[in-house]
Amino acid sequence: MSIFAERRSVRAFLDRPVEQAQVADLLTKARMAPSGANLQPGRLIALTGAPFAALQSALADAISAGRPMVSEYSYFPQPMPADLKARQRAAGYALYQALGIDKRDLDGRKAQFDKNYRFFDAPVGIVVTMRRDFGKGCWMDLGMALQTFLLAAHDAGLGACGIGALANYGDVVSEALALPEHEVVVCGIALGHPDMDAPVNQFRTERDALDVFAEFRGFS
Repeated sequence: MSIFAERRSVRAFLDRPVEQAQVADLLTKARMAPSGANLQPGRLIALTGAPFAALQSALADAISAGRPMVSEYSYFPQPMPADLKARQRAAGYALYQALGIDKRDLDGRKAQFDKNYRFFDAPVGIVVTMRRDFGKGCWMDLGMALQTFLLAAHDAGLGACGIGALANYGDVVSEALALPEHEVVVCGIALGHPDMDAPVNQFRTERDALDVFAEFRGFS
């Protein structure tokens, strides 16, 4: 099986640290991704120990206080088309089923979702930011860099999970990390040694068949 088929979003981790040198190697590999005009958009802030705990505490306090979500960009279509909404729900229900959470268990679902803001208890969290004045093409380039990071992490025997939900509290993250005004919080990444015995890590989403998303023209 190829690295592309093996990679998965890891949401449970072993209690083992990841050394700074290994994180630095992954970040260096991520920067090798294609970049239009070599602008190399995006900044990746790796956290562990006390600074990481402080960020998680700030997020927990914001959620507990009922602080409104303030995302600075739209991750999903607004409004969400019915066919895509069905796909989103199916993925969510499959995840909750793997965890034994009934789809009507709103408290259980919220508790699971809130683990995003603890970076799924990973030993390392990465906050991804980008300059506000970058255009849409730079978001594409940043996405390629993040995918390179995720593949490199898997290749190194680590597990990782992108956390788009972190942008829901971009203002909290900006305050906690004293980010410059010109940066927007894009997402987070949880990184660590995967606990492959955890039920949540047995869950995988399906991908469309080739004929659903691709077509061929001019081939014999």
